[in-house]
Amino acid sequence: MTGSEDSPSFRLAYVPGVTPSKWVRIWNERLPDVPLTLLAMSVGESFDALRGGDADAGLVRLPVDGTDLSAIPLYTETSVVVVPKDHVVAAVDEVSAEDLADDIVLHPLDDTLDWERLPGRPAIERPATTADAVDLVAAGVGLLVVPQSIARLHHRKDLTYRPVTDAPESRVALSWPEERTTDLVEDFIGIVRGRTVNSSRGRTQPAAEQKPVRSPDKATPRGKPATGRTGAKNPRRGAGPAKGAKSTKGAKRGKPRGR
Repeated sequence: MTGSEDSPSFRLAYVPGVTPSKWVRIWNERLPDVPLTLLAMSVGESFDALRGGDADAGLVRLPVDGTDLSAIPLYTETSVVVVPKDHVVAAVDEVSAEDLADDIVLHPLDDTLDWERLPGRPAIERPATTADAVDLVAAGVGLLVVPQSIARLHHRKDLTYRPVTDAPESRVALSWPEERTTDLVEDFIGIVRGRTVNSSRGRTQPAAEQKPVRSPDKATPRGKPATGRTGAKNPRRGAGPAKGAKSTKGAKRGKPRGR
C-alpha cells in the first residue's frame, strides 16, 4: 500500500499483452476513495518494481523467479507463431513445432515461454525485445512464437499468426511481495478471484455495515407461526392421510378408486 494512512493508494504493474481494465473497473466501484495507478512495464521491470516497493502488486507472466514473491495463476494463453502473410503457414489453421523445423524461429531475450526444446533453426543473434523480433519477422528474417495477446498487441497489416498446438502455453498471474500482503492487496486478490463484496473470505466490513443478528425468539415475524416452515413438504404432494381417514395404500394418487 502506498500513500499515507489517511489517503491510501494502490499501484498495479502489468506486463505487455495483459489487459487489467475489467479488474480496475471493479476496484473503482468497490474502493472509490482509493486511487489505483497502472504501471505498464516489461516482464523484468515488473519483478524489480515489486521487490523494490515501486508497485504493490503486478499482473505478470509465470514463472515467478524467487520465493519472496507470491503468485496466483489467473488464466492461460494459447501460443501462436507470427509469420508474414505470404508465408506457407498462413494457408493453414494451425501448426506444430515440427512444422517450423526448416524456418528460423526468433527467441528474444524477453521471451517468457518455457521451452524444453526451441523450435526451428536459431538466429545468429537473439533480438533484445519481442518488438524487435516482430520487426525482423516483417523483414522476412524469421518467425516468432509468442502468447496470442502479444501477437495482437504487435499487430501489423503485413503479418498474421496461427496457433502452435504443442508450444508451451503462457500463464498470467497476480504477484506481490509475500512480506507485504496488505489489506489492499487482499482486496485486489478478492477482485481477480471473483469474490463478491460480502464474501466471507474478503476483508471484514465495518460494524455499521454488518446486518444485526436476531435472537432466536425474535426471528419469526409476529402473527406467522414458525412451525412447519423449514423442510415442510407441499401438502398437496406426498402428505399423509388426515386424522381418522382410512389408508389408501396401493391406490393411485390423484385418481378415485374404481368400483
